[in-house]
Amino acid sequence: MTQYEQKFRDILAEILQLDQAELDFGIYRIMNQKRKDIEAFLNNRLVPEVTKILKAQTAAGTDISAMENEVFSHLAKFFSRYYEGGDFISKRRYKDDAYAIPYSGEEVKLYWANADQYYIKTSEYFKNYSFVLPTSRRKVHFVLRDADTEQNNNKAANNMERRFQLCEEDCIAEEDGELNIFFTYELMPKTTKQDALIKDAEAKIISSFAEEKYADFAGLVNEKVPTEKNKERTLLMKHLQDYTAKNNFDYFIHKDLGGFLRRELDFYIKNEVMFLDDLDATHIMEHLAQVKAIKQVGEKIITFLAQLEDFQKKLWLKKKFVVGCDYCITLDRIPRTLYPEIIANDEQRKEWVRLFAIDEIKGDMMTEGYSEPLIEKFLDDNPFLVLDTKFFSSEFKHKLVGSMEKVDEECNGLLINSENFQALELLQEKYRGKIGAVITDPPYNTGGDDFLYKDNYADSSWLSLMSERLKLSYSLMRDNAWISLNINDIELYNLVNMMSMQDWSNINQICVKMSHLSGMKMSHIDKKIPKIKEQIVTATKGSESTLNPIYEPCSWDDVFSRYVSWMEFNNSDNPKDWTKTTVRAKAKEFGVDCNDKASFDKFRIDNASCIFRTAVDDAVANTPKDGLVRRITTAQGLQKYILNGEDVLFASSYMKPFEEHLMPVQPKGDIWTDIGINNVHNEGGVQLPNGKKPVKLFERLIKMLSNDGDYILDIFAGSATIVHACLNSKSSHKYIAIQSDYSYFNEKTLRRAENVIYSSEWKLDKPVSRKGISQCFKYIRLEQYEDTLNNLQPKNQRIDFDNENGKGDFEETYFLRYMLDTETKGDLFNLEWFKNPFAMSIKTTKDNELVDTHVDMVETFNYLIGLNVETLRYPKDGYCVVEGTTHIGNERTLVIWRNCNKVSNEDLNEFFRKQAYCTTDSEFDKIYVNGDNTLPNIKTDEEHWKVVLIEEEFKKRMFE
Repeated sequence: MTQYEQKFRDILAEILQLDQAELDFGIYRIMNQKRKDIEAFLNNRLVPEVTKILKAQTAAGTDISAMENEVFSHLAKFFSRYYEGGDFISKRRYKDDAYAIPYSGEEVKLYWANADQYYIKTSEYFKNYSFVLPTSRRKVHFVLRDADTEQNNNKAANNMERRFQLCEEDCIAEEDGELNIFFTYELMPKTTKQDALIKDAEAKIISSFAEEKYADFAGLVNEKVPTEKNKERTLLMKHLQDYTAKNNFDYFIHKDLGGFLRRELDFYIKNEVMFLDDLDATHIMEHLAQVKAIKQVGEKIITFLAQLEDFQKKLWLKKKFVVGCDYCITLDRIPRTLYPEIIANDEQRKEWVRLFAIDEIKGDMMTEGYSEPLIEKFLDDNPFLVLDTKFFSSEFKHKLVGSMEKVDEECNGLLINSENFQALELLQEKYRGKIGAVITDPPYNTGGDDFLYKDNYADSSWLSLMSERLKLSYSLMRDNAWISLNINDIELYNLVNMMSMQDWSNINQICVKMSHLSGMKMSHIDKKIPKIKEQIVTATKGSESTLNPIYEPCSWDDVFSRYVSWMEFNNSDNPKDWTKTTVRAKAKEFGVDCNDKASFDKFRIDNASCIFRTAVDDAVANTPKDGLVRRITTAQGLQKYILNGEDVLFASSYMKPFEEHLMPVQPKGDIWTDIGINNVHNEGGVQLPNGKKPVKLFERLIKMLSNDGDYILDIFAGSATIVHACLNSKSSHKYIAIQSDYSYFNEKTLRRAENVIYSSEWKLDKPVSRKGISQCFKYIRLEQYEDTLNNLQPKNQRIDFDNENGKGDFEETYFLRYMLDTETKGDLFNLEWFKNPFAMSIKTTKDNELVDTHVDMVETFNYLIGLNVETLRYPKDGYCVVEGTTHIGNERTLVIWRNCNKVSNEDLNEFFRKQAYCTTDSEFDKIYVNGDNTLPNIKTDEEHWKVVLIEEEFKKRMFE
């Protein structure tokens, strides 16, 4: 084997991930299962194909070894250009150091390296990668202590890349029965190998276990998880490899890898293989043979790579299952018939003690104090205690939800634990065109936040993340709705330009003071200006949007300096009886010292309805100028007062109520310096090491950009500050908040929502008061892209690539184009799920273990068809009945779920009869039922039936 062929094989091994045999998660696990088929294809079909083509295109006896080397060299050079650390980067080569971008004649063009890719990375495993030891069940954390914050990534471009390395000092510690192992993520020379660093880390950690130290965690270094390559691999090494791989590889999925690589291959051949000036008649056939070999072999590789990428894209875009659905609801909304079950639930009591310190409640003559067990009077006296249905049985939850007459209407909000692209995809049918405002605080890409980017592609990674999520948010917004995005200087320019290239209108910026001139920012004031501000970018869906101006109190002279006249009404409604004087003269008449500003301002504010000025108005310029006030009605039907051919403007008309008093006000501009940034750490009862945004900021944005009753969407929910702001607004706003990290969602997002419902005031993590609000919200958890991959079990079907006499052509076509779709068909959708949908489960990841997780098929389907749920009942064993109206199409809909193992078609027909459901009347426009049935059916139009199988609709909606 020549060095050229070996290099070609090495490149393909890297691209096809044959060098990652130790990884057993995601696409790597699937590729490892198909390893032998891939190697057989390379050895028996692809590499021999080069020789076969060259021999067929050249004269017999021609020495083709040099030509083979040339073909292998070109193929290796071409494919190595675009592949980098698990991703294909869409660099369109023009020549060696020049690139081309797609351009359609726009006046201004913004383009980034990953513009035609989906950003798929999450930060869930970045700062805290956790797992449980299989034998002792003790928990271990890999904790990132010092992440490199070189945002500009300039060093990475200078032969530097970031690597994970075990901390030099205090690298391991046991705390509260759990083991923490600390790492850094620093820029290092590219020659520094991550594999070498984790081998060093393993050795150092193992040495820390000497003398039976950390004995409870001995399984970490003693238990073996062998691979074909490393029979002695320790459990520690497995997790070190997984940890670094999950954070270094697979940032993107290409939207059309096949099309991109085919275009690039054609361009490469024309520009770097076929040099017309070098062709001569004696060697033209050999040269064309090389071109044909490069083209045909390259096309086969591209076809297989496109299959892999398109398969991953299909999994990424698939609507995800709801794998958890619960409700948080205040006690005042719960039927008293459920109180005995609440009192008997000790886990809920413990949670109330943890969250709300109810064990500190002392009784008095009127109220009941804390006791164990709780009693009903205590529940009555604490109506804003937030019950979480996750602590209760499914039967309890069914009774609670079944007691609601309008389920979706009674829910004030929705919290979603999911990567936000997946959540936004699932929300499309139910909320398209329904969101009143998107108000969110995305990652700033500082290098110190939780946003992960590929080395050398910090800005490009961020733009790919934001671009697709803004598009999905746009489709959810109603026409002329607003969006606001908090951002700092790092990505401000890119964000504004990207939104300009999309369909957003009225793009503006608000500058907000967000910190004081103190702390670390002051340590380099001789080199850079301290930054104390951030930006808010606002934009609209449509050009006819209006907002609610924000006013602030000001002094009289700030806005009414020209209002110096006084109107004496003389107890008459007839303007002709009114007389005029000056404000100063009237003040003196009342004994007010006009030089005492405070007294004079109070006098003017209290009498603003009498103080006026006149203003030029061409529409009344021709009216009499005789010193008399007149009341007229305009052509538009408006009444106004005029004097001497000008409008009469009373100061009171331009004042606004503040603290129950009319005050002089002025509208706020695009510089906000009055947002309180002190004492923010106490807001919401959750603590964040890097601080949090003041809730007052988002209260103002909600007031300015939305109307009462609107849905407010936050796609980067963080600690639920925007949920907090909605709850503080004392309006009928509803909220949808999306947060990805499971632990963060539970400890910050969900907890803060519960906290601010229970109490309006917190100090650190304790309620100061117990004045809450009546509320109910739902929270769901979604299957994730990684879960979808981990549930695939490709069939172990060996493919025989026989290269003799044309055999194996069918196998090759199957392998290159259809293998993954065919061999995972039953894993992505299976009719067996619908026989007993109440028992459906999949594997999801918790602490880096795959665990069986219940799938809520009912809730998933409600989102797939966009159903606004009115009632959701479990009337008898084996049935679930959902009634509602679809958001799109406004169809009255009935959904009947049944356990087909218990409920026969005869039972179903009898159930319909007893419930007085009729498939042929007009009560419902659409009826969905799982399992083949014998219900009467009618056509609603030429193509559609009224009674529809859930299985058919489920599959169509999940993959459309």
